[in-house]
Parts: sequence; structure tokens; C-alpha cells
Amino acid sequence: MNEVLSKEEAPLEPGSSYWGDVWLQFKKHKGALLGAILFFSIVITVMIGPFIWPFEANGIDIRSRNQGPSFLHPFGTDQLGRDTFARMIAGGQTSITVGLAAMFLSLFLGTLVGVFAGYFKQLDGLLMRFTDLFLSLPLLPLLLLMMFLFREPLSVAYGPEKGMFILIVFSIGITSWMPTARIVRGDVLALKQREFVIAAKSIGTSDQKIILRHILPNILSPILVSATLGIANAIITESALSFLGLGFPPDFPTWGRLLNDAVDYLQLHPERVMWPGLAISLTVLSINFLGDGLRDALDPRIRGR
Repeated sequence: MNEVLSKEEAPLEPGSSYWGDVWLQFKKHKGALLGAILFFSIVITVMIGPFIWPFEANGIDIRSRNQGPSFLHPFGTDQLGRDTFARMIAGGQTSITVGLAAMFLSLFLGTLVGVFAGYFKQLDGLLMRFTDLFLSLPLLPLLLLMMFLFREPLSVAYGPEKGMFILIVFSIGITSWMPTARIVRGDVLALKQREFVIAAKSIGTSDQKIILRHILPNILSPILVSATLGIANAIITESALSFLGLGFPPDFPTWGRLLNDAVDYLQLHPERVMWPGLAISLTVLSINFLGDGLRDALDPRIRGR
């Protein structure tokens, strides 16, 4: 059955609400629950950490350089004596913020293209060929080209940190919206054949109101799942760019930049590579588990089993 069930048709227990039923199904997915706890623990740590941890991310202490893990510095210090844990917290703030911002941009573009392609038949062919064109482009060379072309102008216009933030978010966002567009288009094609959409058209409801009141609320499930996957993809992409030295400035820590800095000291201090690598892996893994749980909880064919 290719039809998408609307919220009203999802099997609900007596006296339960739609979102209450979603939460009950989500709780049954142990991996998703663990992923949600881990992800929000990481987010809380990087957000409140700078207010609690006594060391600053860029605080230099040459006398304490290249120290291993200790009670004072649990993750050790780098070649300039900067506390690695403080830099991990600051790097987490940047990486997660970039991931969220790029995800919102990607989600907006993908949903916009998908809704227009699925609802307006005359635009379907053009928008899908445009989507296929973006899918055929090699991602990494395209990102590298954008970095080289726009890095200097944006840094001059907005400053090194803000300019690179805008460039990285924009670059990741406009190169990762295509899967969302395809998923949304498929759901819209099914939804516009449903009785409630046909009835709305028959009484003269405008296309704008149909999309806002009937289409978008019923494609919320795949959009939320795409959002979780988009965050993970953006974090990995930003880390890769920073690792290659094309991300934020050297004094602006990100998890990818910490990996890049640790490579030169891999043999003497292998733990320096382990900490940011572990942070990236755990964050992406927790988001993927969270996305799996949301997908199962929001799918009316699974919910209620």
C-alpha cells in the first residue's frame, strides 16, 4: 500500500493523543532512547561547560604544554599548554551549532523543492532534473571549490569566524537538501490524491492553504527523520573540512580542527586524536539512533503494534 496514512488514521489507543502515542512507541526503541539521552547530554555539556570549567579554550600556559591526562587536565594539554577538555567543549559548541544551522537550511530547501515538485505537476520534471543535477555533482571537490572561492571575501566582509560560519553552513546546506526533496516529493504525490485534499480543492480552497493546512502537517514525519540525519551529515562534513585545514581559523577550535592539530603528535600523544574522534563518533551515532527511533515512532504502520 503506497498511500500515506494521515495523523487521523494512525491507530491510537483509547484516550491517547497522537504525540502521546508517538512517545510510547519511541520509548520502546531502547537504542533511540539511549541515543537521545547521549545526544542531549553532549549538547548540555558543551553549552554549560564554559561556565563551569575553570580553563579557557584559548588560555595558553607554556609551562603545562604537552601534558597527558591528569586530575587538573583530564584530557591533557596541547603544544601550547591549552586545556584539551576546554577546547573539546568549545569545539563541540561550534560543530553542533554548524550542524543545526546547516540542517535547517537543508531542510528548508529540500522541503520547498519537494512540496513544489510533488504538488505542482508542471514543475515536477524541472525540479527533479535540477535535484538529479545536484546529486550528480561530486560533493568534496564542490565544497573545496566553494571554500577557495568565497573564503577570503566572506572573511573580509564579516570577519574570520563569522564569515567561515556563514560559508560552511551555506556550503553544507545547499549540497545536502536533495534526499529530503525526494522523500517529501514522494509523500506529497501520495497525499494530494487523498480524499481530504480532493475535498478541499472541490470547495475552492487555494493551493497555498491546502499546502499549509493539509500537506505540510502530514509530511512532518519524514521531515523530522531527515532533520536528524541532516545534523549528523553536517557535523561530519564540517569536521572533514576543518581536518583538511579549510574550516575555521586555527585559534577557533572545532572537533575537526582538534583532529588536524593532533595528527603531528599522534605517536607521542595518541589520546589527542582519540578525544575529538570519539566525540564525533558518539554524537553522530547517537543522532542516527535517535533518527531510527523517530522513524519507527512516526510510522503509523509500525506504531500501535
